[in-house]
Amino acid sequence: MHNYSASTAVAVHSDFLSLSLLRRQEFQGLLALSADFRSRNGFGQVLQGKSVALIFEKPSLRTRVTFEVGIRQLGGWPIVLGNAESRLGEREPIQDLARNLSCWVDGIVARVFNHHDLEDLALFASVPVVNGLSDAEHPCQAVADLLTLTDVWPSWSGKEFVYIGDWNNVSRSLWHACLLAGLHFRAICPEKYGPGPLEPVEWSTKPSDVKGADAIYTDVWASMGQEDELEGRLEIFRPYQVNEKLIAKTGKHTFFMHCLPAHRGQEVTDSVIESNYSLVFQQAANRLAVEKAILVTVLVPGTQAERATVKRKDGRQL
Repeated sequence: MHNYSASTAVAVHSDFLSLSLLRRQEFQGLLALSADFRSRNGFGQVLQGKSVALIFEKPSLRTRVTFEVGIRQLGGWPIVLGNAESRLGEREPIQDLARNLSCWVDGIVARVFNHHDLEDLALFASVPVVNGLSDAEHPCQAVADLLTLTDVWPSWSGKEFVYIGDWNNVSRSLWHACLLAGLHFRAICPEKYGPGPLEPVEWSTKPSDVKGADAIYTDVWASMGQEDELEGRLEIFRPYQVNEKLIAKTGKHTFFMHCLPAHRGQEVTDSVIESNYSLVFQQAANRLAVEKAILVTVLVPGTQAERATVKRKDGRQL
């Protein structure tokens, strides 16, 4: 059984930048708190009087809407920075932006290209920073994905989670999430497009290795910022398309997952994404509950059962 309950939850670090920085108990606490928000919209106006700055270097639908709605439903005030202010390091140095925002807001959510810029933002900010997406990770999405799987699987025991396609920020966060959850994860990627040498991920290059998968996850073949590579990638990734023929190779009932937006007809076919085994819209729906849980965890001390004493990387004590 999953055995995730709010009573065992503990607070995560002040910043929420990477799932690799969480302990298993902290991750389980986030899942439990997310489930609480989804089931009863609990905790009322716990962000009353708090403001959260939202920075979007990249286009956004799910991240922007769910964070804005979540902050408002919790009683807070979202402040979306304009396009000029959202380009980190261009109009003014990141350290100046971080220090100024820290004078006025209680938290920062940033969706950025460069993960190092996100780390610099967190280093110089005196308020919590949440990773809304970077080139290295997409942790909010991965927590929502695991929450979605708790709806369809009573236990992780014996389950096989397979990611197929380009190894990227989404797959990396999924790998970390599965490690924290105790769910067996493996990847299938073209040669030279798989995990790096310092990432001990079980992976292969053969699409036929989807055999035995209980869930198959894919993402776009060219992420934002890689559009100029798409033409060359199309030929390389075509055998990795998730279609009905590939799903049939699993040999069992298999769920399909995608973080969206999807390029229908490229990494996935219409028939799969619209099938009754597709979880993509449940994943998107769960982003709202998960992001409420993340916001409350980093912005409201004591909301979860126990607040751990931790130090940020810049030495500030929580």
